[in-house]
Amino acid sequence: MAVDTLYFSRDTKVYVKVGSAVWEIPVLDGFSFSQANNSTEVTLAEMEDTSGNSKRGRRVFNDSLAPVEWSFSTYARPFLSAASDTAGNADKNGTSNHHAVEEILWALMAGAATYTAPSSSVATALTGVTYNDNTSPVSLATDMTIVDFDSSNKSTLGTAEIYFSLDDGGSNPVVYKCDEAVVNEASIDFDVDGIATIAWSGFAKTLTEDSKPTRTVFEAINSTNNYIRNRLTQLAITAGDTTTFPGSGSGVYTLTLTGGNITISNNISFLTPETLGSVNLPIGHVTGARSVSGSFSCYLGLDSGTNTGTSTDFFNDLTSSAARTKVVNSFDLTFKVGGDTAETPVYHFNFPTAHFEIPAHSVEDVISIETSFQALPSTIGETDEATVKFHGVTPD
Repeated sequence: MAVDTLYFSRDTKVYVKVGSAVWEIPVLDGFSFSQANNSTEVTLAEMEDTSGNSKRGRRVFNDSLAPVEWSFSTYARPFLSAASDTAGNADKNGTSNHHAVEEILWALMAGAATYTAPSSSVATALTGVTYNDNTSPVSLATDMTIVDFDSSNKSTLGTAEIYFSLDDGGSNPVVYKCDEAVVNEASIDFDVDGIATIAWSGFAKTLTEDSKPTRTVFEAINSTNNYIRNRLTQLAITAGDTTTFPGSGSGVYTLTLTGGNITISNNISFLTPETLGSVNLPIGHVTGARSVSGSFSCYLGLDSGTNTGTSTDFFNDLTSSAARTKVVNSFDLTFKVGGDTAETPVYHFNFPTAHFEIPAHSVEDVISIETSFQALPSTIGETDEATVKFHGVTPD
């Protein structure tokens, strides 16, 4: 008698493989992966014959497989590597650098994502990631590991193999591999009472059943002290034009967040041939315009002086007659997720030339304003519109 085996999402583990390195990525409930089918329908539409008959048939032809669509969410979890020659460590017998459990996904988002395997003398190295260790005294200004987008001006980005291992610890696991997977979008929402979370999504060429890979990088995935509380998040805004946007006298606006979002997208599309008589497979991806945008909300605060950089001043300055002559404005905008303290895990998202739209009032129990922004590069061909930094703690 056959025994039915059911697979539960809570028993699933996710692995990301680049070259010979395999990261185990703890994900949240709600992950997905699927590959759809593209088809063409041919129908008949004719007038009736002399007997009053009319053909009404149809045929359906399979044309191609659509690219795989995958998505999952992770917590933002930076850590300071132990730098010991231990299986799974991000650094081995080298300098103890700041890493993040999900850093491979940032590397894929930002560029080529090539990898140098750790050894007794070589630390983990991912393209697009500049690692930093703790100096003395510890300082966020010099110690944060940096993800930049200098390698992202490419028609194609680095790919990986993403494995969804169902019933990972059971006796009958089923493993699905997303081959030639690319990261298309990362979205960070600021739930004031939540834990910092990143929603990742992307595409892949094919979805096939495979065997479970052996993880090689898994430091700090079971740690409990490297989660980030959103309530500690701070916002720093400084205007490039301090005459039009004076803020507190130096272009600085002091706003306390009640919520917000950051979305970074590669706007990737897959190319698929259209050969008749066969079911075609996607052949690869191409990038679109890189897009970095978001929004934030804050309470409408009392202006206690001429211009002290409150949210009221922020709205008034952005709607002043001088501001209306500027079709593009420029602000240095930094979200300090988790705060600004080196003794706690933090993520900092910096947009040095962000363009603000006019804030909109939200009338609820407490009046607030919501502002949307576009992170723009210094010139249209540059890649300096966004920098992601993180600083971790020694895993417990």
